[in-house]
Amino acid sequence: MAQKSEFAIEGLREYNRKTAVRWIISHCFEHKSYFLIGLVGFALTYISFSGARVMFGRGAELIIEGGDAQAVIAVSLAVLILSVADGLFSLMGSMAMVILSTRVERDARHELYTSLLGKSQTFHDQQRVGDIMARATDDVRQLNFVIHPGIMFIFDMVLGYAVPMIYIAAINLELLLVPIIFVIAYIIVVRRYMRRLQPVMMQQRQQYGTLSARLEETISGIEIVKVAAQEVEERKKFKRNAWKFRDFFVQQGKIEAAYLPLLMFGISFGFFFLHCLNLYDRGILSIGEIIAVAGLMQVLSFPVFISLFSISMIQLGIAGARRILELIEQRSDIDENLAGHKAAVDGAIKFDNITFKFHGKTVLEDVSFRVEPGQTVAIVGQTGSGKTTLTQLVGRTYDVDAGRVLIDDVDVRDWNLDQLRSQMGRIEQDVFLFSRSVAENIAFGVQDASQEQIEAAAKEAQAHDFIMSFNEGYASEIGERGVMLSGGQRQRLALARAFLRQPRILILDDSTSAIDSATEDEIQKAMRRAQEGRTTILITHRLSQIRWADRIIVLENGRVIANGRHEELLGSSPHYRRIFARYDAPQLAPALA
Repeated sequence: MAQKSEFAIEGLREYNRKTAVRWIISHCFEHKSYFLIGLVGFALTYISFSGARVMFGRGAELIIEGGDAQAVIAVSLAVLILSVADGLFSLMGSMAMVILSTRVERDARHELYTSLLGKSQTFHDQQRVGDIMARATDDVRQLNFVIHPGIMFIFDMVLGYAVPMIYIAAINLELLLVPIIFVIAYIIVVRRYMRRLQPVMMQQRQQYGTLSARLEETISGIEIVKVAAQEVEERKKFKRNAWKFRDFFVQQGKIEAAYLPLLMFGISFGFFFLHCLNLYDRGILSIGEIIAVAGLMQVLSFPVFISLFSISMIQLGIAGARRILELIEQRSDIDENLAGHKAAVDGAIKFDNITFKFHGKTVLEDVSFRVEPGQTVAIVGQTGSGKTTLTQLVGRTYDVDAGRVLIDDVDVRDWNLDQLRSQMGRIEQDVFLFSRSVAENIAFGVQDASQEQIEAAAKEAQAHDFIMSFNEGYASEIGERGVMLSGGQRQRLALARAFLRQPRILILDDSTSAIDSATEDEIQKAMRRAQEGRTTILITHRLSQIRWADRIIVLENGRVIANGRHEELLGSSPHYRRIFARYDAPQLAPALA
């Protein structure tokens, strides 16, 4: 049965991630044909549009000079052709940019998602799910707007200045004086405008992430909120975060309200027209040429106007891109080791003087013991003694700070991560189920499982009967995180998932805590059959499970203080006896006798 670890990912495509702008451009160049089509389309649009303005001047000149009807008709047809060409080329450029923006958004979202799958558990422990969701959805969406209409407006600005000025220079080079002064002043003012706008946009995106994180935490913990009657307090906190988000929009509006280029253009156009009249008075320009260059100068007004919106969109997209890159560029402290050791796992596990610290606090210290292939080893200890953490080191959820964890005498850090984890199964007390069908949850991690195999695993886990009680049986959707199921039902589905995968190493972390005694007896029989020939690490306080372990490891404050079989430890370890003091004397008496 082909298996694939859910932790393994395909290699990320390398983009230029030195800056957010370079990252966006490198994504665009993956689809350079659309980028070039868009550039050519908008260039031809402005050539046609500006050419029509020149034809207007030519037409006015013909009328003033009393030109014949045939010449006037020819000019009219030229204006018509140029106007139609303007529309067609604009449509071509817009379509190319829409396709480009959609593909860049898709690629960036895939890059971020793939990167998140490759991060270590330590990384995810430090992240807020709501903030990650905001980056993966809304921030990625902003990249679309950066390109369309953002970059499209940039084309408009550059071409909207360059093409008309070329036409103006062709009519009279002296007329470039005012437009050039305006463009220089425009660049200076816009750079200052962007410097003021950039931090506000970044704060806006960060506050959106905070808002989303708070919302996700409240909804995920809605049961706790209601039990504690904290609805009013949570509503106040959300309102405060929403108002902070709103305040950044107000700041953005104030900066945009002080946008000077529109006023500057009005003043420049007045001086330009005055310059035209001076040249006319000197006999250098004709009325028709004044009409033409005035129309060409007016073309510059559109780039000035749309730059108010395009700069905001681009700054917002760049801020979003920076937040996305923050996640992508954070290096995971655990890598896949694609070139690492690959082999069928026999099941020998060795903890060789390991020490592990979490956020600077020592969780495990100088732990050493060996588990032979096929053995069942129980880990017991008080809450917080490091039991779960110890088992997480086996599959490299975390890496040790000192010492080694070896599988078949090979350091787990030297194993290919996918090869190692695909041969392990883990069932925890807090079972995670996906919002998918029952069959999909059981078959998760096994790509080609048949319906018969799924049902057989469910029967072994004593889950088949309650599954068939659902209206749609194995096709039933179980809701977000399996909320439609009881705790015992969720654990039985997790057991079925483990049975189906048939792992060489099986880790059971209080995996039957929510199951009644009668059902547990049947599951215990299935688990014993599943454990035959497999190495099993068992974490539980249930005496019924511990007693049949081949060996028991007792932990206290991250250290091994005793090990042996159940009967031996009851007689030799006071700490072990204290752990099971809650059991009645009749249960312990046979072992103590």
